[in-house]
Amino acid sequence: MAKALTKMNEQTKGIIAIVCANIIFGMNIPVTKALVSGWVTPMAYTLIRMFFGAIVFWIIGFSGKNEKIQTKDYFILALGGFLGFLSTQYTFALALQYTTPVNYALLMALTPVIVLVLSAFFLKEKIGWKKLLGILLSVSGAILIVAYGKSGGQGKNDLLGILIALLCSVCYGIYILLTRSVSIKYSPITVVKWMFLFALIFSFPFGINGIAEQKIFSSQIALSGIFLMAFSLIFSTLIAFFFMPVALGRLKASTVSIFMNLQPVVASIIAIIVGQDFLLGIN
Repeated sequence: MAKALTKMNEQTKGIIAIVCANIIFGMNIPVTKALVSGWVTPMAYTLIRMFFGAIVFWIIGFSGKNEKIQTKDYFILALGGFLGFLSTQYTFALALQYTTPVNYALLMALTPVIVLVLSAFFLKEKIGWKKLLGILLSVSGAILIVAYGKSGGQGKNDLLGILIALLCSVCYGIYILLTRSVSIKYSPITVVKWMFLFALIFSFPFGINGIAEQKIFSSQIALSGIFLMAFSLIFSTLIAFFFMPVALGRLKASTVSIFMNLQPVVASIIAIIVGQDFLLGIN
């Protein structure tokens, strides 16, 4: 009984963590759209986040328990940093430079499908009829959005933005599946500090050029730009990414991915409220 209660409590912690993470990620979609539309380029935005995350989590890490990392796990942490932090966050910002927050958020609903398929193929997880139905609904919805759906907002190049969003979804799905093993083995702080460090190393050569010329660092910066970047750094970069290994250490990868469907709901509501986008019916 006590063992079952402990397990239930751990699962509850995982669910709370992933719900909070996806609400924050959903809120960050219109925030990032505003930032890349006038204040910072996608690559510079990504580098700033990786630098901030690495600095903060390594400072926190030095004050806590120093966990010994097995040599083989460094590869997983490096790949997780590349796919889940650098690649996902860069393609996320780049996609929003070309398409609208609603289009992006709805296409990211394909991530659970990718994780379910990869889990079945590599981890031999069984896909029941409920999960299969979810896959069919997600794929059908994505096809309808791309082929017939219309967002009230107009991006620079919606098709290119959608293709980049699909690439982002694939990277994020692989990251969720790949990093569950290290999330179970090590503390969340250990996982994120190493992933941020690797992501910073990978992004530095590509993002450092022209970083000082970004409008967000100029005298033209408005208070709104400062608040937007602060939200992205504190909530989306630190808090949400900390919650990810907390959830992955307690829940199946396929379960974690399903909660991504919160992102389109949150992002669409905020984008519509602030006037970034609105929805039209399917004709």
